[in-house]
Parts: sequence; C-alpha cells; structure tokens
Amino acid sequence: MTTMSTAAPARASQTWYKILYVQVLIAIMIGAMVGCLWPSVATNDWVKALGDGFIKLIKMVIAPIIFCTVTSGIAHIQDAKKVGRVGVKALVYFEIVSSFALLLGLVMGNLVQIGHGLAVKPDAAAVANYVTQAEASKTVDFFLNIIPETVVGAFARGDVLQVLLFAILFGFSLMALGKRGERLRGMIDDVAHAVFGVIAIIMKAAPIGAFGAMAFTVGKFGPAALGNLIGLIALFYATAALFVVVVLGLIARLVGFSIFKFIVYIKDEILIVLGTSSSESALPQLMEKLERLGCSKPVVGLVVPTGYSFNLDGTNIYMTLATLFIAQALGVELTFGQQLTILLVAMLTSKGASGVTGAGFITLAATLSVVNPALVPGMAIVFSIDKFMSEVRALTNITGNGIAAVFISWWEDELEHATLQARLNQPNVSTTIDA
Repeated sequence: MTTMSTAAPARASQTWYKILYVQVLIAIMIGAMVGCLWPSVATNDWVKALGDGFIKLIKMVIAPIIFCTVTSGIAHIQDAKKVGRVGVKALVYFEIVSSFALLLGLVMGNLVQIGHGLAVKPDAAAVANYVTQAEASKTVDFFLNIIPETVVGAFARGDVLQVLLFAILFGFSLMALGKRGERLRGMIDDVAHAVFGVIAIIMKAAPIGAFGAMAFTVGKFGPAALGNLIGLIALFYATAALFVVVVLGLIARLVGFSIFKFIVYIKDEILIVLGTSSSESALPQLMEKLERLGCSKPVVGLVVPTGYSFNLDGTNIYMTLATLFIAQALGVELTFGQQLTILLVAMLTSKGASGVTGAGFITLAATLSVVNPALVPGMAIVFSIDKFMSEVRALTNITGNGIAAVFISWWEDELEHATLQARLNQPNVSTTIDA
C-alpha cells in the first residue's frame, strides 16, 4: 500500500542530495554542461538512450495506471450520472481555458512582432514529414481512433484515449455488478497500488533520464542553433509564464490556494518534465499527488488522462504564437478574419497532441495548412528550436492539467480543503511514493 510521511522532521533529517527534485535539477545542469562542452559525447546514442529509456519506462505503466484508476474510481461511484456530469464539466472547463491560452498567444504575437525582419530562408524539405502527417490527420479520424480495434491493442500501443474509453466502460460494468463486483474492484485497487510501487522504483532513475535527455538536446542543437530565434523562445517562455501566473493563478485563487504553492508542490514532476520534454513522463506521479492533495479520485482519474488530449494549454499558446511569428518572418499579412480562423482551427488541431516531443510541431503543420498554405514552408524557420519550445509546452500542459483536476474537484464539491491547505502550506512534507 502507498504510504506518505506527514511529519516535517522526516524531510528535515533527509540528506539534501537524496531528495528527488534536487537530484533531477543537478542532473539537468550537468547534462547541459556536458552538451555545451563535449557535444560529441552528448550526442552519443548511449547518452540519448538514457533519456529515451526513462520515458519508455514511464510509458510502460501509463496504460495500467489509467485503467486501474479510472475503473476503480467509476466502480466505487453509486450514481452513474455523476461520471457524465464530471465529463461535461471537464470538457467545458477545457474549452474555456484553452480559448484563453489561444487568445493570449494571439495577443502577444501581435503586440511583440518578433518575426519581422528575420532574414531566414525556409527549407520545406526539413519539415516535409510533419506536413505529410498533418495532411493525413482529420478531425473525424481523431474521434474514430478513440475506439480501439481490440482492447489488447489499446494497451499494447499505450494509447491513452483508447485505454480511457475501455476503462470507463469497464468501470460502468463493475458499477452495475454491485456486490458481485466487489472482489474484482478490490483486485484492481491492489493492482493500482502495485503499479504505483513500480513507479516508485522507476522514479529513482529520473536523474539519469533527465541528464541523458538534456545532454543530448544541448549537444545536438546547442546555443548556436538558437541564433536570431532566441527572441521567439523568450517570448514563448514569457507568454507561457504569464498564462500560468494570471489565468491559472486566478483559477487557483477562485478555489482558494496559491498557484505558486501548487507549483512548489509538484516541483518533482515539473523538473522531470523539464528534463525529458514530455509531460507524459510525470503523468502517473501527478495523478497520485493530486489524490494526496485532496482531489476526488474519480475526478483525477477522468480529468487528468482526458486533459492530456483535450487540455493542452502550452500547445495552444505555441500554435497561435508560432503561426503569427512565421507569417511575420515570411512577410505574409494575416487579416483579422484569418487570425480568428487560427483560433478555431487550432482549437481542433491541438486536440490529441500528446505530451510527446514533436506532437506540437505536427499540429502546427495542420493549423498552417488550413489558415494559409503559403505559411507551411515557414515551419522550417522554427524547426531547429522546436525542441526548446517543447520544454515549455510540456511544462504548461502538466501545470494546466493539475489545476484542472483541482478545479473540477472543487466544482463537484469533492475537494478536501483542509488536506489541500495542509499539503500546500507545509513544503517540507514528503510526498514520495513508497512501494
């Protein structure tokens, strides 16, 4: 069973270098240093494998965690209408907050026209693969893809939405069984605890994964790869920070807590995402921490996995900001109507973009091809820095999904406010998952 120490002295007596987020932070800095000083070493396949291997280890347990969490959460609910109610509230929340993210990116892109005067000749061949994937992607295909061909196939591919759909249906089935399903519900709960134990073991390798991913990134792309595009990176970072502090901060304040304290609470997950550029790498641990924060288990089980496809605030900001930047760099004037089209198209194309590096770039291709095909070759302008952009996309996405789970729990009147305040106001409390 998972346990959690609640006494502050337990953390106080812990050696500083044994704390996970400290280890990850040190690993990231060492990785960046190795990438700058010894790029030939940093770009070695074995160094890259450290980051890729850690992400694969996490992905290995995402499907069973989502299945167990969602199924158990629904099966323990007596009222089936509640599941539908939570789902509707989550989708309404996602669309409203996503609209704010898109608008903020559009406003900042117009106010700070960083793309003007950028003398870069786009190379269409460099992004041809992304454009092909974007052209092959249709909204109707996305919704059809939610339905797996086989249940085993959904788990084998680790498709979050397909596993989520089956988990919801299986949860309703267990709910209908009543007392006859109690033994199976207990088994699923036990499996969930065991899988979280596996995560606890995997997380010990987080510093190694973060080092490998950061070293390879800096070694391959390097500071020189940024060139004149440093302004776009800075603007994107500032816009994402503004969204988190203002938009998510106001939502947090409405519920009754500080966004800054929440960020401190999930600092382990944020640093893991920073090192791996994938918000999926911290999904299981985020779900566990949200439950410990006082959020309703069924809400966390439904909102967080769904949010990884429908609530991508960082991706939304990137879509509008990058589109305007490319248009400005190519000297293409976008009318007010075309900019509104960006909002509508990006709202659709951003759905289904997972936390995996590069997904945001594919959705950008889909958006540009609809808004103005002349902009598509301009994707090559931001291609070289997309890795650096994906860092903030993932960080914003995971923060947004965490806030979403807290807000929906509060909306459902199932948020334990006393637990929430206790966890957030005691930064020395250990939140490490124990096997």
